[in-house]
Amino acid sequence: MAANNDPTKKYSNDAFPQQQQDTPGTEQQMSPKADHGETSYYGCNKLAGKKAIITGGDSGIGRAVAIAFAREGADVLIAYLDEHRDAAETAGYIEAAGKKAVLVSGDICEEAHCKKIIDTAVAELGGVDILVNNAAFQMSRNSLQEVSAAEWDRTFKTNIYPMFYLCKLAEEHLRPGSAVINTTSVNAYKPRPTLIAYAATKGAIQNFTSNMAQLWGEKGIRVNCVAPGPVWTPLIPSTMSAEEVSSFGQDVPLQRAGQPAELAAAYVLLASDDASYISGATIQVTGGSPTI
Repeated sequence: MAANNDPTKKYSNDAFPQQQQDTPGTEQQMSPKADHGETSYYGCNKLAGKKAIITGGDSGIGRAVAIAFAREGADVLIAYLDEHRDAAETAGYIEAAGKKAVLVSGDICEEAHCKKIIDTAVAELGGVDILVNNAAFQMSRNSLQEVSAAEWDRTFKTNIYPMFYLCKLAEEHLRPGSAVINTTSVNAYKPRPTLIAYAATKGAIQNFTSNMAQLWGEKGIRVNCVAPGPVWTPLIPSTMSAEEVSSFGQDVPLQRAGQPAELAAAYVLLASDDASYISGATIQVTGGSPTI
């Protein structure tokens, strides 16, 4: 009989060391290192021959999804800001799986750069079958007065504008059976007051996803979300106080933060034909935090 894997003990629930990084953060500076499934994810050709774009694919959840997609048979374009070392490491995992990796750096807040991402995928991968809108920005603030207009603007321009740009630009290339997967958050259901701008964008992502699923349904293009709870990524030590980092994830029912590797299977499901009748849905991966 196979042993049960206790989800409360799969990863440590000890407090994280107090730490901070400059935004947007890098994998190299994280303590402890995150698990992206480098040694644990095994594919079975669920995405054979597919061409995928992942924004924010250099690190965190995006890296875990990139590794899983490649091991499931997809070529992957990684769109990222300027974390070149992280991106190169992710590309190495994609190539080790025998798949093509394409790296495109730049600011997805700009529509022209989003066009470059789509054009590059078409030219170098041969098309677009899967679009994962995953890149995000947040800052933790204790009061509304601490949130500047520039920060509010940057949060929306990073988290929601690129989804509009990339979906619009990709539409002519997406065929029946293609999939769009947007990363929302438990904050769309249970907003944390210290993340007021970020939480607002995640609610907008939910609404956008629902609308796109209805708009593109007749085209045979599925649009869904994944809603992570607290997940240990570079975004955490680069946008939260050292004290917040230390207790990060300990307030969920499973009593620990999630690891990026624990999100990958949800994205694989939504990208694959196993989810052929799933559209307009959200898979909650929240460690038990309620979304109702």
